[in-house]
Amino acid sequence: MKMEATELAVVRPVKRNILLNPGPATTSDTVKYAQVIPDICPREKDFVGVMHEIRKDLVKIVHGDSSKYSAVVFAGSGTIIQDVCVNSLVPENKKICVVNNGAYSARMVEIADYYGIPCVNLEFATNGLPDLDVLKETLENDKDIAVVAAVHHETGTGILNPVRDIGKIAHDNGCIFVVDTISTYALMPLNIAEENIDFLMGSAQKGLAAMTGVSWTVGDIEEIEKSKNYPKRSYYCNLYMQYNFFEKNGEMHFTPPVQTVYALRQAIKEYWEEGEHARWERLTTCWEAIHRGLEEMGLRYVIDKNIQSKLVVAVKGLKDPKYDFFTLHDYCYERGFTIYPGKMFGLETFRLCNLGQITYRDIEDFFVVAKEAFKNMGFTLPITP
Repeated sequence: MKMEATELAVVRPVKRNILLNPGPATTSDTVKYAQVIPDICPREKDFVGVMHEIRKDLVKIVHGDSSKYSAVVFAGSGTIIQDVCVNSLVPENKKICVVNNGAYSARMVEIADYYGIPCVNLEFATNGLPDLDVLKETLENDKDIAVVAAVHHETGTGILNPVRDIGKIAHDNGCIFVVDTISTYALMPLNIAEENIDFLMGSAQKGLAAMTGVSWTVGDIEEIEKSKNYPKRSYYCNLYMQYNFFEKNGEMHFTPPVQTVYALRQAIKEYWEEGEHARWERLTTCWEAIHRGLEEMGLRYVIDKNIQSKLVVAVKGLKDPKYDFFTLHDYCYERGFTIYPGKMFGLETFRLCNLGQITYRDIEDFFVVAKEAFKNMGFTLPITP
């Protein structure tokens, strides 16, 4: 008897862990079981049809005009799509300028360095927003800059950057604007054109709460076609090569992660079923529950709430000999909750992230466990500064 993934999920539910790390995210059982399919060659028309459907939806999720934007999909985690965009979109004898205020924008600087691409690294403090006057002055004074890159949401800290304003400055100075939206795509409402974005990045294991192994850019078709004549710095990670193969054959140039693609299709289906704004409202209630829990415990957040993404909260570690992050982590992990250290250089933090299929009740349950962990370490709650 043929059994659909949804039926399997009801018959054999999978142990549910609450991942409060910055990805992969907590997934539904139906997404997990979507991977259990009959073996299929990815060159078959049926699978090509699946890829075509996914690519259309990836553009639609960010309200892109399908005549202007195309989704180009690669096999790999989020870093692969950073690699693709950085190495493929900078013309010969031109520069990329990275607005760098966190670990993931710093990674794009490193990628440019590895390829030998001239890079203007505009480095700002990791606990605040970039200075847009500095960006404006830089672009006005250096006409060799052709690409501006930034991160929408620095997942290491929880800062939400003003990409619409950055994009306008980029466009005013004749640059294309590339944005890592890996941890905002399909989480908060996003309109690619309204945000002045030419290329955005997404990855299956974050906002869509699918499985690690598929990433993509949604980008301006005209700019993709221009890149055909740019230096070819990578074979596997060349944007135009992959785009052209999709356009001619409807499939990836190299073997795709077949089962992961089916999980992505199911996750997209569940995104449409929940709804863009309903998802954002659910995640906002999770963020509010995180702040309630921190206040009850006497813990402090690091980033000003006014510039937090509502998706990640960086929590300040305690300068107390009784406190040990790994003791806290292990206590929570053994009870089904995963937390993650921060990525703020020079400051000990840990992160609480609400990126997946979780609710505010999951957050409340986490704080029951976290309070037990702190009491076991010898703290009296609420903790006083």
